Amino acid sequence: MLEFAWPWAFALLPLPLLAWWLLPPYRERRSSVQIPFFARVAEATGQKPQPGAVILRRLPLQMIVAVIIWLLMVSALARPQWVGDPITHKIAARDMMLAIDISGSMSQPDFKAPDQKMLQRLDGVKQVVRDFIARRKGDRIGLILFGTRAFVQAPFTQDLQTVQMLLDQTAVAMAGEQTAIGDAIGLAIKTFDTSKTKQRVLILLTDGNDTASRVPPVHAAEIAQQRGLTIYTIGVGDTEASGENRVDLPALREVASTTGGRFFRAENGEQLGAIYADIDKLAPVKVQTESWRPKLPLFQWPLGVAVVLGLGLWTVLLLRGLTFGAPSDA
Repeated sequence: MLEFAWPWAFALLPLPLLAWWLLPPYRERRSSVQIPFFARVAEATGQKPQPGAVILRRLPLQMIVAVIIWLLMVSALARPQWVGDPITHKIAARDMMLAIDISGSMSQPDFKAPDQKMLQRLDGVKQVVRDFIARRKGDRIGLILFGTRAFVQAPFTQDLQTVQMLLDQTAVAMAGEQTAIGDAIGLAIKTFDTSKTKQRVLILLTDGNDTASRVPPVHAAEIAQQRGLTIYTIGVGDTEASGENRVDLPALREVASTTGGRFFRAENGEQLGAIYADIDKLAPVKVQTESWRPKLPLFQWPLGVAVVLGLGLWTVLLLRGLTFGAPSDA
């Protein structure tokens, strides 16, 4: 659809007429050639000399082209543009970070998949998390992996396939054998500093207790609560185990409650899948929509035509003057 960005420019259209009516005509004095026998020449021709002015006649072509050029220039000044169909873009209003425990205990082959097949804990978690990521339409997803150390495997992105690929490439103990839950929360807080969304969610999944953090998980949770970060914790380990293999459920509950989140206990793939469904209900996605219409400027076309017409008229007048001003061959 054709639109004009500055339609008020068309108010300039009558400006030449106003100048024609209100301004005095252009006058120019020119010297003349005097001849001593001018009176006799005038008497012979029967004309009476008198003072006056010569009005130069314009060609009809000049007036027509001048009007067209003015119309084109005003049209270019109004900035014509072609406005396309509306384009709608959805912006994620929620950033979600997944913090996955990949410590040595995640190699235990006691995780029951939805098909009742026994898998390593990490492989079972990957299987369920993969489906969870695939449903994150409208979210920006990030991935933190932690063992003895925590590191960002994927920053916030809407490229869900890349996040899935990076998760699939994860191996047990690639970040160390121990578990640093507090450091993982601290790293998530730092990563969320670059987020501009109001809804910030961290899903922390672990099968052990904190044995390597420099910051206690509960203290890290207090900082997260001050930064507006909600943490959902999921425990998938054995509470009867000892040392690194024992999951600290009370600490996970306290971390979740401190930030206004919830704690979940998962022992198999079906429970874990149900937990993710519950998280969807507890933290529904909010999507902001932006709409705009692409605009293609067209002012260069009327302006270019005006320049071409002006040059063409100047060429015609120049050739006409040369033709009538050239001496004859008589």
